[in-house]
Amino acid sequence: MDLILMRHPPLSVEAGVCYGGTEVPLAMSAESGAHALAQRLEQLGVPAVQRLLSSPLTRCATVAAWLAQQWGCAWQADERLREMHFGVWEGQRWDAIARSELDAWAVDFMTACPHGGESVAQFAARVAQWLEALRQPLQEAQRKVAPVHVVTHAGVMRAVAAQVLALPLERCLSWSLEMGSVVWLRWDEATGDGSLVRWNG
Repeated sequence: MDLILMRHPPLSVEAGVCYGGTEVPLAMSAESGAHALAQRLEQLGVPAVQRLLSSPLTRCATVAAWLAQQWGCAWQADERLREMHFGVWEGQRWDAIARSELDAWAVDFMTACPHGGESVAQFAARVAQWLEALRQPLQEAQRKVAPVHVVTHAGVMRAVAAQVLALPLERCLSWSLEMGSVVWLRWDEATGDGSLVRWNG
């Protein structure tokens, strides 16, 4: 199975603000963002869309709706594809968050939750649940060829990549991932083996 993960287009938000699960407007129209993504996918030569999914947050869902219109296909939002929620840190500048809280998170990155939202472990488990659902039985021919296109967030893309490539999530966090970029993974959902075709395309 080819997993085509698309990060939403650029946002109209001040640099340095924590906005994981918060609704943040796009810096361009959803139509323009969708058109740019479609062009990028065509340049990369990704497989034709057969299944289009999206985070329910507006910055992704509106783009997915326009892509579906362009491609003449249906699309579906999935709550498990939301960005990680940072609790009381949402909407704050990172440099305004108490140093003690950031230090507590750094000491126990995966399970600490000083902000009261999701821990990284909880977030990764949610994304893993979505990925596991793709293993559900399909016709054998479909299992081998049907790609999945997803409009989502950087955190989700890194979590999916870490699981498909069997890498620690911390390693994937250091990989650059621009807004409006594409990650193309190839995954055998029967065996769990995965490979990276394109990162930050």
